[in-house]
Amino acid sequence: MWKDWIRPYVRPLPQWSVVAVAPPQQVVTATLHWDGHSADVTADHTVASLVPLVIATSLDAGQHPVLEYRDSASGKLLGFLRLVQATSIVIEKSTLTLYHVAAGEHRCLGWPLRPWNGWLQNRLMRKSRAPQHFAPEPTAVQQLMIAYLCPRPVVLVSVDAPGHQNIFPMDLIGPLQRSGLFSLALRNTNISVPVMREVRQVALSNMPAPMKAAIYKLAEHHKHPLQDWSALPFPVRPSREFGIPAAAAALRIQELTIVHSQEVGSHMLFLGRIVSDEQLEEGTQLHHTAGFHQAYRRRQRAPFGEA
Repeated sequence: MWKDWIRPYVRPLPQWSVVAVAPPQQVVTATLHWDGHSADVTADHTVASLVPLVIATSLDAGQHPVLEYRDSASGKLLGFLRLVQATSIVIEKSTLTLYHVAAGEHRCLGWPLRPWNGWLQNRLMRKSRAPQHFAPEPTAVQQLMIAYLCPRPVVLVSVDAPGHQNIFPMDLIGPLQRSGLFSLALRNTNISVPVMREVRQVALSNMPAPMKAAIYKLAEHHKHPLQDWSALPFPVRPSREFGIPAAAAALRIQELTIVHSQEVGSHMLFLGRIVSDEQLEEGTQLHHTAGFHQAYRRRQRAPFGEA
């Protein structure tokens, strides 16, 4: 028993927890505050880049807003990010605002465990960081974990074009509700980026949590295209409008027409509109959240289901 008590003081919590959540997640509310105003952005903010860490939203919240994350049931503040306006993107009749993350703090752990766990995590990141390896600075990773207090769903993105076919997992995705746009932030080095910019059509398979192992195996296709759809460890079915192969076991299949793409730091930000949306099954979807968030929920005796 004493080992369970002392473990957090000698070993850092996992940075990320892989969890099973019924979509859309409603356990955490995100609110943007600026100049005496506030707005719910739970379904209207997303990560646009990791290096530097950039948040996108449909709202213009001024120069220095604060993004708060609260437990929906209790109203408890779980964490916040201080933002600095960077630029805006005008698409058709919609405007998106991009914000750099200047600072952040979470409240999922008490004092002194919170700073101590952060120090342990940062030390581990620095020790394991390979030279010339793509990775944000530890401070930015801590801020990213705060952004993941809203559990982020994992989808499989399917691309199908003459001479190129691919399918890979993503979680830097999400609706930008007020604009009607949907965003995908894909690392610039992904092999399918040029094709996606050209064909402007993708299918998104919202994946059930029990398929975690098969989903993660497809991460190799960020670097290498898929050779044959029949080689996948699960069957596929054509999406409704575009006929793009998507996971037959998906809870939901959405088709996206890409209307804009631009480089934002380390990532290519794709912005699109949903063309079709097929709800196929009910169930829990694979999500990612911060490890300290799951630790908080365990203390509240309401942990997320583990995927």
